[in-house]
Amino acid sequence: MTAVPTVDAARLRESLERLVRLPSVAFPGFPEAPVREAAELTAQLLRDAGVPDVAFVDVPGGAPPAVFADIPGPTPDAPTVLLYAHYDVQPAGPEESWTTPAFEPTERDGRLYGRGTADDKCGIAMHVAALAAFLGEGGAGLPVRVKVLIEGEEETGEGTLSKLVAADPERFRADAFVVADGSNVASGVPTLTTSLRGMTVVDVTVDTLKIPVHSGVAGGPGPDALLALARIIASLHDDRGNVAVQGLDTVPWTGAEVTEESFRADNGVLEGVDLLGDGPIADQIFTRPSITAIGLDAPAVDVAGNALIPQARARLSVRLAPTQDPSAAAQAVIAHVMEHAPWGVQVTVSEGAGATGALLATEGPIAEAAGRALEAGYAAPAVQLGTGGAIPLCADLASIYPDAAFVLWGPGDERSRIHAGDESVDLGDLERATVAEIAFLADLGRGAQG
Repeated sequence: MTAVPTVDAARLRESLERLVRLPSVAFPGFPEAPVREAAELTAQLLRDAGVPDVAFVDVPGGAPPAVFADIPGPTPDAPTVLLYAHYDVQPAGPEESWTTPAFEPTERDGRLYGRGTADDKCGIAMHVAALAAFLGEGGAGLPVRVKVLIEGEEETGEGTLSKLVAADPERFRADAFVVADGSNVASGVPTLTTSLRGMTVVDVTVDTLKIPVHSGVAGGPGPDALLALARIIASLHDDRGNVAVQGLDTVPWTGAEVTEESFRADNGVLEGVDLLGDGPIADQIFTRPSITAIGLDAPAVDVAGNALIPQARARLSVRLAPTQDPSAAAQAVIAHVMEHAPWGVQVTVSEGAGATGALLATEGPIAEAAGRALEAGYAAPAVQLGTGGAIPLCADLASIYPDAAFVLWGPGDERSRIHAGDESVDLGDLERATVAEIAFLADLGRGAQG
């Protein structure tokens, strides 16, 4: 049996630190130069790893370029694996939420802190180190054909990369898509993400009066828009906190469980505050719908006048079971809102952006190879996890390539604080995840040889 190449841990960390130093935020209003620099650095890291013919691919709508490479396998019929990650990041957020500056990678207690360490520049570093193990000095060459696709606009949610792939499906076709944008259920616990919730957004506006009216003059019979909106929002759940909207899918969850203790600790639930809903927590956050009021337009308390409010507006974030059509879900929520609007108030609703979820295969040769690779990398049994966050690209790729298999993993964990201050990755798990990726490519190569 051919020995699996080893990881250059120093190179792995150096690559990640160089990437993290670039504030590659692709949202409008942020500097474009660091985004381009991150694309160029990604391409250079791949070239330094021994990848030939690294190219920039223009993305529709003027989005940051994707970085692409296509590396031949040992034989024409070798399996094709596409390695995906993204070089753009979320904004740093409040400076006070960081112990050390967001774009100055800093190690503390075996973890590297900085924006993008876990989402998702660690994925780029993993791919670079894995390819270097095969293509670098002393490497025996890749055992499979490998395509690399690194995008620069994932965090914006624009979905432009999916349009690029759909327009030229043959260029990006693969037997297995390795998406290094997942996390482990806990540090040291190797995890395959096998389900993704979808999402949709519904805005609800309530109008009751032409103008604000003195609460002492009209209070009582006068219809208050904020009060009416509050009743509509309250109707979305039953008394236990279960979603009360009819027509939303639910799917049973069969992977790793989530304990109440870990959920409370990981999400900062205050002591004495009950958790919502019935049934296992894992089902609720991985494969059932949820509805959250994430924004409210109404007078702020500090500037509130003593008057009935004529108009109030709320934004509802709806997370969906992996099987749910986002538009159908939005229409179900809208129908519920209209049915439960009290007192004849005027209600205007609008459907926002949606994203389809996905159920990823847990059986078959590629899924089984991924499980073996994780166990080899971490020296521990692999578990299956869902995610409540939407990764629209996975669903889009699954639609474009229905016969392909998907491997969603990454070195993040319960302490990574993705999208928040003090984002971090465990350096040991970063190395172990890279070993797993190397083992995965080697395993597929051996399988192709019979």
